[in-house]
Amino acid sequence: HPSSSPSRRVGIAVASLPATTGLCYHRCERCLLEIKLLDLYIAVGSNSSGSCVFRFTAFLYLPVPAMVALITLHAFLGSALAFLPATPTLYAPPSFRPSIFPRPATAKMVLDLPSSSKEASWSEASEIAGNRDISEVSYAHQFEELFSKELKTSVPVAKPSNAAQARVPGSRRVLFSDVFATLMRSPFSKDRRWVSTDYGRLAFFTTMHAFGAAALCFCSWRNLISGFLLYVMTGVGITYSYHRQLAHRSFKSPKWLEYLAAYCGAMAMQGGPIEWVSDHRYHHLHTETPLDPHSSYEGFYWSHLGWMLDEEIYKARCSDRRNVGDLMKQPFYRHMQKHYLWHSLGHFALCYAVGGLPLLCWRALGVSLLYHVTWFVNSAAHLWGKQTYATGDQSRNNWWVGFLAFGEGWHNNHHAFEYSAQHGLGKRQFDLTWEIIKMFKRVGLVSSVKLPTEAAKHRLALEPAA
Repeated sequence: HPSSSPSRRVGIAVASLPATTGLCYHRCERCLLEIKLLDLYIAVGSNSSGSCVFRFTAFLYLPVPAMVALITLHAFLGSALAFLPATPTLYAPPSFRPSIFPRPATAKMVLDLPSSSKEASWSEASEIAGNRDISEVSYAHQFEELFSKELKTSVPVAKPSNAAQARVPGSRRVLFSDVFATLMRSPFSKDRRWVSTDYGRLAFFTTMHAFGAAALCFCSWRNLISGFLLYVMTGVGITYSYHRQLAHRSFKSPKWLEYLAAYCGAMAMQGGPIEWVSDHRYHHLHTETPLDPHSSYEGFYWSHLGWMLDEEIYKARCSDRRNVGDLMKQPFYRHMQKHYLWHSLGHFALCYAVGGLPLLCWRALGVSLLYHVTWFVNSAAHLWGKQTYATGDQSRNNWWVGFLAFGEGWHNNHHAFEYSAQHGLGKRQFDLTWEIIKMFKRVGLVSSVKLPTEAAKHRLALEPAA
């Protein structure tokens, strides 16, 4: 790969940047073998006419543990296939600029930034807290200013002022919150262009919710328990693996456990690990600023769902994947990113082969519910709740999001100490994901666990109200 000089240590986010100029994918020369293996596995019970008689005779009466064991075997199979040899190919993210701004310019990703720019770095020794200073300008003004010139998506900027945002014409106070929001790109605006990716995501989300609603027609303890176990397995895969281990490097574990947990997270249907982790690291680097993929200053709709239905602005903010150089070095994660669609289809196909339409619908219900639980961390946990630490952003400790999201709702704690493996830092802040990490640590499967010191917590603690 062409190399570039490492970035300088600047501000809060410090360390050296990997020497690469773009996103490196693997092209698997054995992808046909992977598909054949998957077809063979799914078609075990098929007869010559294509009807899956085996599913209706044997699988229909499998006990719940056996059913979950088969789904888990799929995770092991996917992890094993990811280690097939592959030939790397280089992919560089395209330059982009949304069409809604009057001044003609082409957004230039940090790929081309001059060496004098104050870029953030992404090594294991660095935090991803960005710039916690609060400016005197509104979010709307900052948005127009940043997007009117070349974007520098690895250069943190100061947070906008909520007080200034409140004075922006057209801004509205979010219900039951003190945050004033302005939706900069309405989905119904004439200036907003919908692309195929936006329609595709909307169709997929709608399909998942429709099949999930149909699960109510197949109520049984067997389906409920199976759906719940799959929900927990993939949900913890997101919180334990995608979020705390991969995005924030809060602890280490053996590679077999790391990859297995990441595969469980991938089956939550929230994207490949490289994409998910990259987006989340940008969120922490630019929290609440116009470079944040889902800033709460654009309201509940945008931070909850809207940001995923605007591919143009998403590419402008997140297309440069240099912030996940640690993952792109590993063949497993490159494979999962490139062949994510096949693994997702295989997961749903296996659910159908094991439990027919009822289990498929219950799996869709679990995926849909987990979507909203994850999205609530981006939306509700930035709008409603209490702040314990001075982070400069709108992150909140929200008890009901903490309960639903396996401990992720203690979000102000998390934004104060993004590296911490424990989010529930208070006495009554239950954190299920942290309990799992502690359990693995006791048996020697987890090491190098990062936690904030009492001095660090005291330094950022807000003064109690008088």
